[in-house]
Amino acid sequence: MYERKRMRGAVAVLAFVAVAGGVAAAEDDSAELAKKLQNPVASLISVPFQNNFEWGAGRSSDGFKYTLNVQPVIPISLGQHWNLISRTIVPISHQDDLVPHTTQFGLGDIMQSLFFSPAVPGPNGWIWGAGPVVLLPTATEHFLGGEKWGAGPTAVVLRQEHGLTYGILANHIWSLAGTDHTPNVNSTFLQPFLAYTTKTYTTFSLVTESTYDWGEDKWTVPLIATVSQLLKVKDTPIQLQLGPKWYAEGPTKAPDWGIRFALFLLFPRH
Repeated sequence: MYERKRMRGAVAVLAFVAVAGGVAAAEDDSAELAKKLQNPVASLISVPFQNNFEWGAGRSSDGFKYTLNVQPVIPISLGQHWNLISRTIVPISHQDDLVPHTTQFGLGDIMQSLFFSPAVPGPNGWIWGAGPVVLLPTATEHFLGGEKWGAGPTAVVLRQEHGLTYGILANHIWSLAGTDHTPNVNSTFLQPFLAYTTKTYTTFSLVTESTYDWGEDKWTVPLIATVSQLLKVKDTPIQLQLGPKWYAEGPTKAPDWGIRFALFLLFPRH
């Protein structure tokens, strides 16, 4: 009887250790996912659905615009030392009165970026990636795109430490071909970002997605503050994000403010 009790106790201890080990592993996985989500060139397949609601746009400042950006991120291993990160932005928009007394709905111009990035962070933990960006004239309505083919360089550099992620993503696009009745593209995009992730996988972020139009000599500077939470739905990880958007600078037709809500579908690589 004593031996049976001792065996039961050993089994219970082993079961507890197994459960505790599983919980610890799950927590480690979640922590790693939360960290990778803040890294634009992480080795993580994700499909964000970013919803942007914006008010105060257009010539009369009464316009409304909704844009759903579908942004699949696909990492491709190029051997032991390098990764290729494909980042695509597919915008689907509905807008009212941005052009007076008109409404548009449809697909906008698709942007495709490719980042060549070292598989291991560099000195002092810095992570970087660089490559080409291509603008495709895929808009289905005249006022939803520029009707120009464009291309240029893109790069990102960031560092992660003690729950903090900070860095900048940038690109520049020149138009290469397209119709003659729309302006040429000559724009610089700057996205400095700062994020802090807690031990409960909640992330507080501050980012600006600024664009400088060299032809018009004008900045568009939206400031976006968001709160994100990593969750699991039937063992499938997702992230939800919500926050306000305020335009600190912009041309006459730029919106005044907005709201961003995003859903991230995550597909960890095992």
